[in-house]
Amino acid sequence: MERVSGLLSWTLNRVLWLSGLFERGAARQPRIMEEKALEVYDLIRTIRDPEKPNTLEELEVVTESCVAVQEISEEDYLVIIKFTPTVPHCSLATLIGLCLRVKLQRCLPFKHKLEIYISEGTHSTEEDINKQINDKERVAAAMENPNLREIVEQCVLEPD
Repeated sequence: MERVSGLLSWTLNRVLWLSGLFERGAARQPRIMEEKALEVYDLIRTIRDPEKPNTLEELEVVTESCVAVQEISEEDYLVIIKFTPTVPHCSLATLIGLCLRVKLQRCLPFKHKLEIYISEGTHSTEEDINKQINDKERVAAAMENPNLREIVEQCVLEPD
């Protein structure tokens, strides 16, 4: 009887696992991170470029592969975005990073820490820009500027 019970339990767990209704912790973890990364991507892909009428997705400034999510604790996540400016000397790369940060701070439904970087080797001043867009004081100061804030608001505004 014990053997039958064990076999039945194993079979039931296997059926649930294969159907996706039940997942073991290790198998479940990557799926949750992928879902959260897609959630982040869905939020940032519609951000408008400050100079062009296109979205960051249309210009391939952001792609699904540029978003990574890691679990820090049970309900805390690290969101890492590596975006690619359209040209190596893009004068608006800092503004794009600011738009990414503002949109995610406002819209992400889960507790997170945010790191935004320019993809390595894709901008002439990537190191300086990376420092700026990840410095809370600089971001806060930038958002106090009414002209800059208006540009950011127009870029992060959801399309109709």
